[in-house]
Amino acid sequence: MIALSLFSLLCAAWPAYAIQAISKEPYLGAIVVDAATGEVISEDQADAKGYPASMIKLMNLLIVLETIKAGHIALEDPVTISAAVSRIGGSQVYLKENEVFPVEELVYAMMVQSANDAALALAIHCAGSPEMFVELMNKKAGELGMKDTVFYSVHGLPPSKDQQPDVTTARDMTKLCRELLKYPETLKYTSTQMREFRPDAPEPFIMRTHNHLLQNFEGCDGFKTGYYGAAGFSIAATAQKKHVRAIAVVLGSAGRKVRDENARILLSKGLTEILRKQPAPAPTPAVKAAPAAAEAKVKAVEPVKEIEYVKIPRRTFIIALGLNALVIVLLFAGLLAKRKKNNRPLMRI
Repeated sequence: MIALSLFSLLCAAWPAYAIQAISKEPYLGAIVVDAATGEVISEDQADAKGYPASMIKLMNLLIVLETIKAGHIALEDPVTISAAVSRIGGSQVYLKENEVFPVEELVYAMMVQSANDAALALAIHCAGSPEMFVELMNKKAGELGMKDTVFYSVHGLPPSKDQQPDVTTARDMTKLCRELLKYPETLKYTSTQMREFRPDAPEPFIMRTHNHLLQNFEGCDGFKTGYYGAAGFSIAATAQKKHVRAIAVVLGSAGRKVRDENARILLSKGLTEILRKQPAPAPTPAVKAAPAAAEAKVKAVEPVKEIEYVKIPRRTFIIALGLNALVIVLLFAGLLAKRKKNNRPLMRI
């Protein structure tokens, strides 16, 4: 197993036929965009052409998901491994001839382990042959406006004899990534950090993602890395913060750590800028609270009711006043008569 792993690494690092190395320090091209609108937040040589390596498996994933949506294949479909698939090099899950796996297990292998054998098996299952699948890849690239992208393989390995390398740009890869986000399943596969392949085997194969941003960048949940010697280190990554999402692509970096650091910087800048441009939320009008408050205010300042007086007609008032005076006179006269009868003075001086 160790020998096979070393052989796979050598196949990825040293192409069978020499091609010009194009990786640069810190990168060949880079860009970050708003995932929702495609608006470019920042870019640097985003149209420089480079070799995507295993990042092209994002196009594989898109075509597989579209084929499933169209009803031509299903995630549960059994896929029988051919001899050609079992002989593929580079990163793999070591598929053996005549083994059978469901489509979804091969999708996980392709996206988590970046397995070239799984990518080839899926291409044959979807289109009948790798050549037909490459045609589908290039057709889709044209539909998405990826004008500087050409695919020649289904796995992204260095080109073999009489074959050209796959070519793309950082800008084109963001267009592919935005299309992938239309499928919720995309993030399910690309956010998986570790998964067992052949889980029922005595020693299951442990698949581990090459996207380290899933572990050390908050909100990162995709997509895919790519590497071989002449291509350098590349990554297409996405992250979400609050209600916004950014997509960053770094193409052709000279080192993995440099690639990852620049991807982190781009994602941070992109998310911050997108949030800054979001319109401020409108203040919520206190429609329901206002009437109650106004009513309470009215009750608080409500004036005390004045005493109501009965209005008496003038004539009635004069008669009543005269009768009162008469009663007083009669009372006084009676008192005076009583005093005289008793021979007592009315008042003492």
